[in-house]
Amino acid sequence: MRVLILGGDGYLGWPTALHFSQAGHEVAVLDNLARRGYDEELGVQSLVPIEDLETRVKAWQEVSGKTITSYAGDLLDADFVYETLRDFAPDAVIHHAEQRAAPYSMIDREHAVYTQHNNVIGNLNLLFAIAELNPEIHLVKLGTMGEYGTPNIDIEEGWLEVEHNGRKDRMLYPKKPGSFYHLSKVHDSHNIEFACRIWGLRATDLNQGVVYGLETEATKLDPRLSTRYDYDSVFGTVLNRFIIQAVLGEPLTVYGDGTQTRGFLDIRDTMECLRLAVENPADRGEFRVFNQMTESFSVGQLADLVAEAFPGPVQIEKLENPRVEQSEHYYNVKHTGLVELGLKPHLLSDTLIESLFDIVSSHKDRVNTEALTPTVTWKRPAKEAVTA
Repeated sequence: MRVLILGGDGYLGWPTALHFSQAGHEVAVLDNLARRGYDEELGVQSLVPIEDLETRVKAWQEVSGKTITSYAGDLLDADFVYETLRDFAPDAVIHHAEQRAAPYSMIDREHAVYTQHNNVIGNLNLLFAIAELNPEIHLVKLGTMGEYGTPNIDIEEGWLEVEHNGRKDRMLYPKKPGSFYHLSKVHDSHNIEFACRIWGLRATDLNQGVVYGLETEATKLDPRLSTRYDYDSVFGTVLNRFIIQAVLGEPLTVYGDGTQTRGFLDIRDTMECLRLAVENPADRGEFRVFNQMTESFSVGQLADLVAEAFPGPVQIEKLENPRVEQSEHYYNVKHTGLVELGLKPHLLSDTLIESLFDIVSSHKDRVNTEALTPTVTWKRPAKEAVTA
């Protein structure tokens, strides 16, 4: 199959390109390199050094003998989107190309507007291009479990059977997102479902949990193929932060009481979920949703796991939560669709915390400890009224 990966220079986009190329598909990547620009804006860097996209592509050809086509451009440029689809003629498009950090979207008005404009409009441009050029293209869109929030009922896979006043219907599962970023993903999901229902497109929405890990079979082949390791308080994940704090001998900073619970999965499972979704496409007119996670943990449980695994003393410190989110909440997520397609999950208890300690130790001189402290708050300060 011909697979176009949008956001192919990112944390997940790059190893996705390698995974599909390794599996024998013809692969192209598209990126506007905005993610690298966020690092410059925030004054941070990936813990593990990463090469530029051109070097990565050349290194993969040297290592594997396989070619990855590269397109430089922005989904906000509709003409570029149309030209790329015409030129590469993909069978499937994997859409990773969005601003992905909740804290980034909550910095201020400008960042909230940027996030929603970038994500929603870019996705709309893509939907129109697919509909007009080739409706047979299967769109595989990276969503997020954060679209659902933490409802006090089981979280189904995208759809909910409802009975109300004696009548029944099947509708999209109600969404309760927790940031302007997560709201942008909800808008995407609604727009994609509409396009499938009205235009007969085929799409799979992967509502993904928090991804942990760094290495895949492909990225381990050469240091030039490494992907990002984000640890800062804006783009870094909680597990990445805990690993670094343990290695540096700093307290593991748990936001709030630590009972906030989320879904997680290994980066290798993310690669397989994407492959399974692409190789088993949705039907024409179908908006298919998979909850892409394998386990759930509270923040406090993750801190305890890291403390138990680290071969030295570890302290755990609770901070005031900069986010507005529920604690002590119900969290039961249905996630059977990808397992039924053949996913064999890696579990956190069986894998990688120890290996991450080694990776962080070898690059600890690159850590900016100030970046570990949360600087973005969900609580907007009240401002005095402006008078003429």
